[in-house]
Order: sequence, then C-alpha cells, then structure tokens
Amino acid sequence: MARARQERAEITRQAILTGAATAFDVSGFEGTSLSDVVKHAGVTKGALYFHFPSKEALARTLMDEQFQVAEHLAAIEVPGLQTVIDLTHRMADGLRSDVRIRAGIRLVIEFGSFTHPDPTPYDTWIDTCRSCLAPAQERGDIHPSLDVRALSTLLVGAFTGIQVTSYVRTRREDLHQRVTDLWTFLLPTIVPAQRIDRFLPTGTPAAAPPEPTH
Repeated sequence: MARARQERAEITRQAILTGAATAFDVSGFEGTSLSDVVKHAGVTKGALYFHFPSKEALARTLMDEQFQVAEHLAAIEVPGLQTVIDLTHRMADGLRSDVRIRAGIRLVIEFGSFTHPDPTPYDTWIDTCRSCLAPAQERGDIHPSLDVRALSTLLVGAFTGIQVTSYVRTRREDLHQRVTDLWTFLLPTIVPAQRIDRFLPTGTPAAAPPEPTH
C-alpha cells in the first residue's frame, strides 16, 4: 500500500512538473498562474501545494532539471572537447523535443533578467564545460595558451544566444545547424591544426540523448 501511494504521488508530481513546463513554455514565469499549472497538469490545487509550495519552487525545479542532459558525463572515463561538442547538440535536441528542458532554459533566461539575477545555472554550465576542456588541454587538444575558463564562459554565452536567435527565427528548426556552425568556426581557432580532424562539429552518434524519463 505504501509503495503504491508513493508511486501515485510521483506520477502526480511528474504531471505537475510537465503541466508547469507547458505553461511556462508558452507564457513565461510572470504570465503563468498556478491555475494555469493545475489546468495543464490535470490535478487539484491541493495536490499541487502538497508537492510544491509556490510557483517559484516549480520554476526552480524545472531550472535544475536541465542539468540532467549532462548526467551521462559521470560515466565518461576521459571527457574532452568532443564531449562538450556532443553536450551542446544534446541540449539542442532537448530544446526541440522536451518541453521541460525548454521551460527550464526559458526560466533561466527570465530569472537572469530580474532585478536580482541568479547566475547559478550559467556558472554550473561553465564549470561543466571547464571540467571537460581542462583535461582536453592537458592532452594537447586545445592550444596551451588559451584560458579554458574563459573559453567555457564564451561557449555558454554563445550557445545561449544561438538558441534564442534560432527560436525567434525558426522556432529552433535550424538549431542543430547553428550549433554545428558554431563549432565549425570555433574549432580551427582553439585546436592545433594537426589534431582538428579528431573532432566532429556535428556531434557524434553517441550524442543522441536518451528518451526522457518523465
């Protein structure tokens, strides 16, 4: 009985998050009410408040979920530059196919525009990139004169701008191509010429993300 209740509670929680993501994806944080979330989730307000005390708590949970795209990094024995290339393509795929990732990214951008912006999500992505690029530089895959922290910051900013532009222009239909363009132009400036053929700006087949678990 207890296990069945836990399973039902988790199903309800996931429905609430997906409903909230759908509402945030359409209307943003300020334009979404808890009534909108309840409507999209198909639950009662009591059920919503049981799992989440506020709209901000819902938003924070969705913002944190975007980092699930990078969970596979822990299983990679030797992360490197191709890992980061693949990660940008995984995120591009998530933005096109997963409403919860789309909502999380939209919320990150919106929260970053508030009076007291929160840089934490950006800093987390910068640290994630740096954790892959630093060993790549040690192996000689990145020019030794480059600051990998600055490079990681540039990549996060570039991807953010690219995905926003792609959304406005094509509803992200061209996002993978724009990400490929980013790497096509960037790789010759950061990788020694004798090593550049090792890297695929289009991402490797392994970059395809797993099916969402929610």
